[in-house]
Amino acid sequence: MAPKKKGKKGKAKGTAIVDGVAPEDMTKEQVEEHVARIREELDREREERNYFQLERDKIHTFWEITRRQLEEKKAELRNKDREMEEAEERHQVEIKVYKQKVKHLLYEHQNNLAEVKAEGTVVMKLAQKEHRTQEGALRKDMRVLKVELKEQELANEVVIKNLCLKQAEEITKMRNDFERQVREIEAKYDKKMKMLRDELDLRRKTEIHEVEERKNGQISTLMQRHEEAFTDIKNYYNDITLNNLALINSLKEQMEDMRKKEEHMEREMAEVTLQNRRLADPLQKAKDEMNEMQKRLGNHERDKQILVVSALLKSSPR
Repeated sequence: MAPKKKGKKGKAKGTAIVDGVAPEDMTKEQVEEHVARIREELDREREERNYFQLERDKIHTFWEITRRQLEEKKAELRNKDREMEEAEERHQVEIKVYKQKVKHLLYEHQNNLAEVKAEGTVVMKLAQKEHRTQEGALRKDMRVLKVELKEQELANEVVIKNLCLKQAEEITKMRNDFERQVREIEAKYDKKMKMLRDELDLRRKTEIHEVEERKNGQISTLMQRHEEAFTDIKNYYNDITLNNLALINSLKEQMEDMRKKEEHMEREMAEVTLQNRRLADPLQKAKDEMNEMQKRLGNHERDKQILVVSALLKSSPR
């Protein structure tokens, strides 16, 4: 911003008064101070004048630039208008030329269409004539093909008859082979079933015999142990009857030992009983396996009969 002006003090008509004092009454210091203040005001006035001069120059320069730009835009606008007029004239000329070309093409198209119609009529007549010729030839070929087809049908009937005879012979041969194979399979499986049945019977008898022998041996051992224990107890009571009262304490100790032995024997007897039960389970299992094998044998017999019946049904002529 431009510096502000300060108003001068002590102005009056006639003699100038500075700070309430006439110039002739001012001292040297006051005069120097007054001169310095006047110089400061002069400098401020010069600065303001320079500032306003610069602002005026800027505004003038901006106005000149804007005026030149406006003139340039007006010139460009005139050029664009002139170019648009020239383009419109060229467009009208091109439209006239295009219309002339279209008229010429329509005339040529009509001429070509007339020529094509004339050529098409000639070609159609020639094609009809050729078609009639080909139709006659095809009819002749059809008659020849019918004769050949009849001859071929007769030949095919003879071939089919021969094939039927040959097929009947092959079917008879295959039926005989199948019946022979069925007989061989039946004999083979009968032999296998007999061997399997004998083997299973022998195995079952052997296992039953072994189980019975083990069971009888365990029973004999258990009875022998019981007899020995009974003999020991009998001897023990006889000794008690024969001995005197002085041996009562020792006999009590012996009774305790015998009681322990008896408990041991009872445990052994329980183990033997448990072992007998364990042996009874394999025996029952062997019996169950024998029943299962008998069931399988019955199923095999039934399957064999079904196989024979189905083979007979397949081999019988339909």
